[in-house]
Amino acid sequence: MKTLSVKGRVFSGLGKGSEFLKLPWVRRQIEEKLGFKPYPGTLNIKIDGPLSLRDNPEQADWIEITPEPGYCRGKCIKCYIDEIECAIILPEIAGYPSDIIEVIAPINLRERLGLRDGDVLTVVIPLKR
Repeated sequence: MKTLSVKGRVFSGLGKGSEFLKLPWVRRQIEEKLGFKPYPGTLNIKIDGPLSLRDNPEQADWIEITPEPGYCRGKCIKCYIDEIECAIILPEIAGYPSDIIEVIAPINLRERLGLRDGDVLTVVIPLKR
């Protein structure tokens, strides 16, 4: 299987991802489309440069999160951190930084992996063949 490895540094976000993941319609879609109940928070990672898959969506299997009225669209892509299945979630917000990824998982990744702000980690993304 072809993969893309993306390296970046962990940092603390503003808590917006946590608020989003607590919404019942978001949780339901993630469960249905990704196959896991998301921990109510994201792992924020600043990567070296923009995520190339944003501009080349045909390279990977993006999953759309359909918003309720008043909310933004989002898309997800499955990924792995230390063999833990998770997903990158990208809100479709004007001006959202292209060098930031937010990772969701069924567990608290910071606790499980003992991560602190500034720690470097690698996210592995499966690509289409």
